[in-house]
Amino acid sequence: METRRLPLLLELSRVGSMRGVADALGTTTSTVSQQIAMLSREIGAAVVEPAGRGVRLTPAGRRLAEHARPILAAVEAAHADLDPDAEPAGTVRVAGFVTAIRKSLMPIVTELTASHPQVRVIVKEHEPDAALALLAAGEVDLALTYDYNLAPAESDAALDSLPLWSTPWSLAVQTHDGPKTDGDALAVFNNFRGHDWIGNSRNRADEDVLRIIGSMAGYDPRVRHQADTLDLVEDLILAGMGIGLLPADRHTQAGITLVPLTRPDVRLRAYARTRRGRGTWPPLELVLTRLTGGASQSSHRPS
Repeated sequence: METRRLPLLLELSRVGSMRGVADALGTTTSTVSQQIAMLSREIGAAVVEPAGRGVRLTPAGRRLAEHARPILAAVEAAHADLDPDAEPAGTVRVAGFVTAIRKSLMPIVTELTASHPQVRVIVKEHEPDAALALLAAGEVDLALTYDYNLAPAESDAALDSLPLWSTPWSLAVQTHDGPKTDGDALAVFNNFRGHDWIGNSRNRADEDVLRIIGSMAGYDPRVRHQADTLDLVEDLILAGMGIGLLPADRHTQAGITLVPLTRPDVRLRAYARTRRGRGTWPPLELVLTRLTGGASQSSHRPS
């Protein structure tokens, strides 16, 4: 079996069409079709079958696609062992939350385009739970996730995790409402006991933090609204509909005040997560090295 055909099969399993494979890999549909046909002959079983006007993987094709990634990783590792000076080459698929992508990943993509043109990066924006699900399913190679110091994510023995950066969060209120304390979190929460609160519609960690501090202050915050973006959180606050958490270094709209939280403080922590042992694959290792190399010099906030 010619392993150079396996990337075509992998891409076909991802995009579901010969034309999509051709567009993604910069070749022609006829070339993709010919290579897939040759792959079927080499293994002695059809890897695709007609599906309407297109094709889909057969059971044999799906099984081979599952084997393809570790096969290609092993081939890549062998090349690296035999030629340590060889340039990394391959496609790194990344799923992560928007700030990590925009502030940490995109500058790397720009730099790699010039320094390592054979390394491609595919990006999907997802909150941590969805990104980790894609990672576990083998649909991405790298997940950029976050948790909070007061609501840490569960560890997973099947994953490797690299800390990237952390940033403090504050309580965002209308300016005429605060601040009324020195930032002590329990005192702050007590001062806003009667207010409605705003949570995150795609990640419960924000509400977990609110309820943890609220329980320490002796009550359960009334989470009435949920927002997907921090811009919408600000709009809801300005409309007098509630209060919520925002990054301490965020430049907010006029009329919003950020109240510091201490004792306990609230910190968001970002991570680069990969399947265990996968981080030595040269293209992925290159991306991880760039991510962690710049992490100590910058602090980012989710948005």
